[in-house]
Amino acid sequence: MKMLKRAFIRTMAGAAVAAAFAGAAWAQQPPVKIGVLATLEGPFAAGGADGMRGAELAVRERGGVVAGRKIELIKASSDAKPDVAVNATRKLVEQDKVDIMVGPLSGSEGIAVKDYSKTQPQVTFINGSSGAQATTLVNPSPNFFRFNTDGAQWMVGLGSEALKRGFKRVMVIAEDYAFPYSQVQGFMTEFCRLGGRVPVKAWVPLGGKDYSSVIARIPKDIDALVVILGGADAVNFLNQYEAAGGDKPMIGGSITVSQDVLNYRGKRRDSLVGTLAAGPIADSIDTPEFKAFVASYRKNFPDGYPSPGLFALNYYINMKAALDALEAVKGDLSDGQKKFRETLSTMTLKTPVGDIKLDANRQAIGTTFITEVVKDAQGNLSNRVVRAIPNVDQTLGLKPSEFKIGSRDEPNCP
Repeated sequence: MKMLKRAFIRTMAGAAVAAAFAGAAWAQQPPVKIGVLATLEGPFAAGGADGMRGAELAVRERGGVVAGRKIELIKASSDAKPDVAVNATRKLVEQDKVDIMVGPLSGSEGIAVKDYSKTQPQVTFINGSSGAQATTLVNPSPNFFRFNTDGAQWMVGLGSEALKRGFKRVMVIAEDYAFPYSQVQGFMTEFCRLGGRVPVKAWVPLGGKDYSSVIARIPKDIDALVVILGGADAVNFLNQYEAAGGDKPMIGGSITVSQDVLNYRGKRRDSLVGTLAAGPIADSIDTPEFKAFVASYRKNFPDGYPSPGLFALNYYINMKAALDALEAVKGDLSDGQKKFRETLSTMTLKTPVGDIKLDANRQAIGTTFITEVVKDAQGNLSNRVVRAIPNVDQTLGLKPSEFKIGSRDEPNCP
C-alpha cells in the first residue's frame, strides 16, 4: 500500500512538473501582431478614427488576449489614396512583421491592398471597411478575406423604397472612384428595373472643395438627389447646396448618413432629416446583440459618437473575425496559417447585425438595412430602420451571367 502511495505521489509530482513546463512554454508564446490600417488623414479622417475604435473594441472585449496569446495592435494611417494605403501596408507587413492585417477603409484602397496581398502569402489580410465590388469579385486573392458586405450590397432595396416614396427621376452625385461606382450600381440595378430614371450622373473628385458647377447642373424636373459623398466631401456639398438655396429631397449613400456626417455642425444638417438611405447598420436596430455593441462602444469610447458608425461596425466585425478564428485554432498560425484561413473561410461569424458567412471568393453575405434619418429630442440625428433585407449576396440575387460590375456607365437608365 505504501509503495502504491509513493508511486502515486511520484506520478503526480511528474505531472505537476510537466504542467509547469507546459505552462511556461505557453506563457512564452510570442504575441500575435495585427496591423490595423485606416484613413486617419484626408476626407475620411473622422470615419477612420471611428474605424480604429471598432477594431480596438473587439480586442478590448477579450482583454487583449486570445488563446493565451497577447494581441499586439500596430496602427498605420492612409488618406484614401491607393498608393498611400499600399505603402503603409507594406511597412506593417515587411518591416513590422505583422501576422495578420486588418484594413483598409476606402474602396480603391481595398483593391490595391488586395493586389498587394498576393505578394505576401505568409500574412492573412482581412478587410477593414472598404466596399468596392472588385476587391473580392475580380481576381480575388486567396489570403484576403472580407467579412463586411460591399457597397452595392449595402444599397439593395433602396431603389424600390425610393420609388415607393414617389422619387421616379433622380440625379446621382457621387465621388469618382470604385466604391461609389458600387453604391450607384446597387441602387440603380433595382431602381431602373422597376421603372426609375437617372437622367444625370455627376462624378466628382475625392476630396473636392467646390461643388458649384455640380449644383448648377441639377435639373428642375427631378424628384430627388442621390448623394453618395462621404466625410468632409459630404459636409462641403451639404453646406454649399444649402447656401445655393437647394431644396430637393435627398437619398443618401451609406457613407453620406454615417455618424461622422450626421454629427457635423451646420445648418444643412437638419435638412438630412427624412433622408432615405441604406447600409449594413442602423442606429435603431432593436436586438440584444446590437444594443450590447452600442453599450460597449459608449463605455469604451465616451468621446466617440452617440452611436457607433458604419466604419466602427465594419472594423469591429473584421477584427472580431480574426480573433474568433484565432481562438478556434488555439492561437495556431503555423503551416502558412492554413488552419486559421480554413476557419475564416467556413465560420459563421456572430455579429451585432446578425450572422455573416463568406462565399467562395471570401466575401460576406449579410443583412442590409433600409433607413431614414430622424432627429431626437436632444437634437441628435440617427438612422431609423425602415426594413431589413437578410442574406444579400455580392451579385445582388442575380445570376452571375446577368450581373455587371458597377462603373461610371453601368448601370444606365436615362
